This record gives sequence, structure tokens and C-alpha cells, in this order.
Amino acid sequence: MAVYTSLDASDCEALLAHYDVGHYLRHVGIGAGIENTNYFLDTHQSRWVLTVFERLTAGQLPYYLELAEHLARQGLPVPAPQRTRAGELIVTLKGKPAALVQRVPGQDVLWPTADHCAQMGTVLARMHLAGRLFGHSQPNLRGLPWIATQLEPLAPHLPADLRQLLTTEIAAQQDFAVRCAALPAGPVHADLFRDNALFEAGRLSGIIDFYFAGNDTWLFDFCVTLNDWCIDQDSGLLDRDRARAFGSAYQFVRPFTDNEVPALALMARLAALRFWVSRLSDWYMPRAAALLTPKDPTHFERILRARQNSPLSLADLS
Repeated sequence: MAVYTSLDASDCEALLAHYDVGHYLRHVGIGAGIENTNYFLDTHQSRWVLTVFERLTAGQLPYYLELAEHLARQGLPVPAPQRTRAGELIVTLKGKPAALVQRVPGQDVLWPTADHCAQMGTVLARMHLAGRLFGHSQPNLRGLPWIATQLEPLAPHLPADLRQLLTTEIAAQQDFAVRCAALPAGPVHADLFRDNALFEAGRLSGIIDFYFAGNDTWLFDFCVTLNDWCIDQDSGLLDRDRARAFGSAYQFVRPFTDNEVPALALMARLAALRFWVSRLSDWYMPRAAALLTPKDPTHFERILRARQNSPLSLADLS
């Protein structure tokens, strides 16, 4: 949610001509995030989020948009994308694919409580189970194969100790990947951080930004979320109360299978590695944007080291 593509009122009016959602009132750029251009867009009838996709192609987008539409139809708190008068989910804006999605009420929670984490655990498990009925498949484009491709371009930027950490962890995860093939899997959000969930009056009102989604193990998605919602932000260590609230609520809806439990420790490391590498890439190889501040990669380095030094276990989650 950065601003790479600048839009004026006439651009927005041209876009809205494809929809039955009312007349243009205003739009404002959203500066958070790093991947796509996002605007809040208001019409006289309703409020929307307009996304212009900077990396994803029109051919890749149906998976993400149809997954969000599917989950919304399953009764989950996911804002549905709006179809055009012609029934399309994607339009072209300034030569790039774009989509219009319902704007849901609420705000993200910077410092979640155990109750917030429990709500997130319940909804995440429901999303995983609902995804079994989704008829499309697409790999997680930021999975381990992508992580491994970043080692060579990042190496010249890193001191020797970080190069060694990155190299050895990728090797450990490549060995671990063989065991992951049998883990329960399906469509996952893969980026369900605190800024991608909205709460209103203390209740979870929306899960947003599915544009890193893909088919992967449910346990990976669980650990991505855990590593953001249930930690001490300064040290990366687990907050036991929040971790147990999140883990217990998730397992009440979808209990872990016998082969998931021994995979917890390395999967939590993989989830930390994925975001450490993406933040390193954004830090050392940034893209130009009107509103963009790359996120500090040392945050996920700390989380990775914390998961290495204190391996995640079932006892941490129940």
C-alpha cells in the first residue's frame, strides 16, 4: 500500500465509469505498505479502496480477487472486490491492472490484546477451512524458491555474519521443505499482519490485502500471523498470553494434525525468514514511490534469531 502511480480526479472518474457504484467525490493516497498503489476512493453512494497493481499481472490477479470474493461469500469478514457492469473484477488504469474493493469499517490495532489474538486465531482457522472449497490454485510467490533467489543479489550488501545466517537458514529450510509436502495446505493469506486486520468496537471487522496469497501450508500462514501478533516487538520473543490465546482459538476450530506439531519450530523460522528477506530486498533494492518508507529488516532478523534460540512448540500455543 504505497503510491507509485499518481491519479487525479479525472482518472478516478474514468475508472468509476465501469461500475455502478455512484459518482466520484474524492480520493486520497494510502502511504502504508510497499507493493501496490492504493487509494481511498469515495463516491456519493459508498466508500472503496482502489488498488493499482505494480508487480502483479492481469493474468495473476484473478486468483487473489476471486479468493477474497469466495471467502466473503463464505461469511468471513473479508471485503469483496466489486465487479464492473460487464462482470469483470479487473480494469485497466494508466496501463496497469486495477481493482475496486469494498472499504470496511474499523482500524488496525497496533498493540493487540489476547482477545484480539484469539479472534484472529478463530478467523484464520475458518479461512483455511473455507479455502478448501476454492477451486483455483496458485503457488505462494514469496515462498522458499523466491527466498533462495534473493541470496545472490543480497550477499554484497550484507556483513559476513548476516550472509552466513541467511545462507545457513535457507539451507536448513530447503532440507525441511521435503517434510512440508505432507502438511495440510490450501489457499493462505500469507501476510496477515496487524495492519491487514481491522477492528471496530473491539470486534474483528475485516481481513484485507490478499495480494500475497497463494497455496501453501496452513501452518506457514499460522506462523506468519503468530510472528507479528504474538511477540514482544522489541525482542521478537513470544508473548505467552497472546500466543496461547491465538493458538488455542485456532486449534479449537482446526486442530493441528500429528505431522504439523513437530514442524512448528522450523515453520516459525521459515515465516520469519520470508519477511526478513523481503525487507532486506526492499531496503537495499528499493523501488521509487511517492509515498514509501522501507521497513527495517533488523526486526525480522531478531524474530528469526528468537525462533532459532527458543524453538516454537505446542506448549507455547495451548
